[in-house]
Amino acid sequence: MASGSTVASYIVWGIDQTAYGPVELPILVSWVKDERITPDTWIYNARDHSWQRAADLTELKTFFHAPRGLPASAETLRGIDLQALRRIKILGALSDPQLERFAQFIEVEKVSPETVIVKQGDYDNTMYLVLEGEISVRMKGVEGESTLATLGVGDFFGDISLFDQGPRAANVIANCNSILIKITASAFQLLAKEAPDLATPFLLAIGKTLTARIRADNKTGGETIKPQRTAEDP
Repeated sequence: MASGSTVASYIVWGIDQTAYGPVELPILVSWVKDERITPDTWIYNARDHSWQRAADLTELKTFFHAPRGLPASAETLRGIDLQALRRIKILGALSDPQLERFAQFIEVEKVSPETVIVKQGDYDNTMYLVLEGEISVRMKGVEGESTLATLGVGDFFGDISLFDQGPRAANVIANCNSILIKITASAFQLLAKEAPDLATPFLLAIGKTLTARIRADNKTGGETIKPQRTAEDP
């Protein structure tokens, strides 16, 4: 490197006890993204002639203080008590430390009355959980729009979009000022990769809720069909 250059060079101490470098910052960043460098990797910074852990290096801090693959500027639960997450039924079994980790993978969206959160037919990849407020699920049909359900604190919707990113089946509209928790398909994939101990109970809770809904629907359908069969009997 030319003596007059202001670009810092770095030397990386590998897990094989070998020094790699000197390299410039773009290479260093690429190694972080490829997971060749972990938060505890020691790096020599020629600018200030010191060794530091990668997580403490100013140039790399953003890569280790937010989940890799998510924007460092993504809005999370800043300003909202994490205990408020316990209002959401499928998160109720998580411990406080688990909730803190889970919060790194989600975003918060505040919506005003009549805001269209999800539009029928649009393609999307986001699941929503209702932290505060109330929303309605409405479907447009031949005879106009009908309300399918009203969701309140603790409920969720859009879970299928985490897996197929297909078209939305209905409109979802805020009935009042509401706060929603969002988790995208990419964030969920990252959760499953980096924190399987959180992803597993999260998926199980979703599955139990969906199973309960299906059983309730089947029971209602069976009760509707039974009188018809009786009426047809001789």
